[in-house]
Amino acid sequence: MSKKYEGLAKGIVDKIGGIENIESMHHCQTRIRFKLHDDIKADQEALSQMEGVPKVFIKGGMLQVVIGMHVAEVYEEVEKIVGPKENQSENAERIHSEGKEKKKAFDVLADFVSSIFSPIVPALAGAGMVKALLALLVVFKLVQTTDQSYVIINMIGDATFAFLPMLLAFTTAQKLKTNPFLATVVAGIMCHATWGGLVAAKVPVNLFGIIPLFLVRYTGSVIPIVLVVLVQAPIERFLNRVVPKAIRLVIVPMVLFLIMGVLALSIIGPLGDYVGNIMTVIFTWLSINVSWAPPLFMGGLYSLLVIFGLHHGLAPLGTMQLAQMGYDAIFGPGVLVANIGQGTASLVVGLLSKDSKTKQIGTSAGITGLMGITEPALYGLNVPKKYPLIAGLVGGAFGGLFAGVTQTHRFATGSSGLPAAVMYIGDNTMRYFYQILIAIAITISVSAILTFVLFKRFEKDTELNAPAATELLQDV
Repeated sequence: MSKKYEGLAKGIVDKIGGIENIESMHHCQTRIRFKLHDDIKADQEALSQMEGVPKVFIKGGMLQVVIGMHVAEVYEEVEKIVGPKENQSENAERIHSEGKEKKKAFDVLADFVSSIFSPIVPALAGAGMVKALLALLVVFKLVQTTDQSYVIINMIGDATFAFLPMLLAFTTAQKLKTNPFLATVVAGIMCHATWGGLVAAKVPVNLFGIIPLFLVRYTGSVIPIVLVVLVQAPIERFLNRVVPKAIRLVIVPMVLFLIMGVLALSIIGPLGDYVGNIMTVIFTWLSINVSWAPPLFMGGLYSLLVIFGLHHGLAPLGTMQLAQMGYDAIFGPGVLVANIGQGTASLVVGLLSKDSKTKQIGTSAGITGLMGITEPALYGLNVPKKYPLIAGLVGGAFGGLFAGVTQTHRFATGSSGLPAAVMYIGDNTMRYFYQILIAIAITISVSAILTFVLFKRFEKDTELNAPAATELLQDV
């Protein structure tokens, strides 16, 4: 294994207060996120000045160290130094959290929503791509919707969405530190074929003749199972406390299944379904009456949310609309053009610049941005120089406006870069695919032209030196 990033990893650990100051850590696509015992011990200024660390900030109670596309390799070296830090006892976690400043409500909600949806994104992306492939087969008349081949491939693509409650039950239980397997079984009760048959029969169902079970189909739903696991977690902890260890293994699951099965089908599930229906009404209203607004907002402002680490809380909106309605029109299109805008701006600066370092950062980060990962472009070039950031925001807004006006739909989730265009193939038509290509073209054109004009205006014959870049970054 290469030790290329061993020095960087050691420097990061030293400057955040050492091994003893790290409570837990994990990484996403471009950042290592540390939960520290004492944030004050972390020298953020020294971290920001390290070669290979474009940006450092604290958000959502975590120190976020931006690395770039090679974050997994750096994280691996950090893990070698620190050792496993993910599993902490509840008591230790309670002790370490005492006296800490409480997180803001939005940060807590965003962290919770992001934590339960992020792990299932690969499954959703894969399922969506299967549906896109099926749409291509139909468009090119290679299969008919009445063929058995269509039915089987459609079933393969639908499986993730049909059993989405079971996936969410597992991730929600993990987040709440309760048994994910028991939670998945409860979700299985809600998705069971027998219950589906009772719902289809439309005959009132009463347990023991006194407890009405509302006829709601839960396959493909999102909100009901999340509410169920939120209730299940404290009940499970209570049962584990009061049931003797000798019989806990069999008694707790049995009692939990009976209690949560009844609650899920009688009260919590129907309540969650009602909330889900309200969200569907909102999504439908947005899609019909102001379809231009969400993509315009996301295209023009999403990159600013990325800078401050606020973007993860919005991603599940697209996933929820995808689960509820079969497509996403409020998150995906705007984010795609936002990333394209920032990537284009960075790439243009890199191509125009005479400074070798700026050229290297601009071109490499620009290409990465076009592929859907914009942090290297944002922190390495666009934010320090400011005008590429503005050009990318304007380009993203124009592209988002077109995508919104034309009601462009995405049928899968995944990285929002140029390869994501195929996720707009669906509903047995190529219409949305062509629309997103036009939106991308508009974004690239506007971002490139505006970056070129601003480059000539602000750069002239000199390049922004490193100290000035750092000063501008701090101003932003």
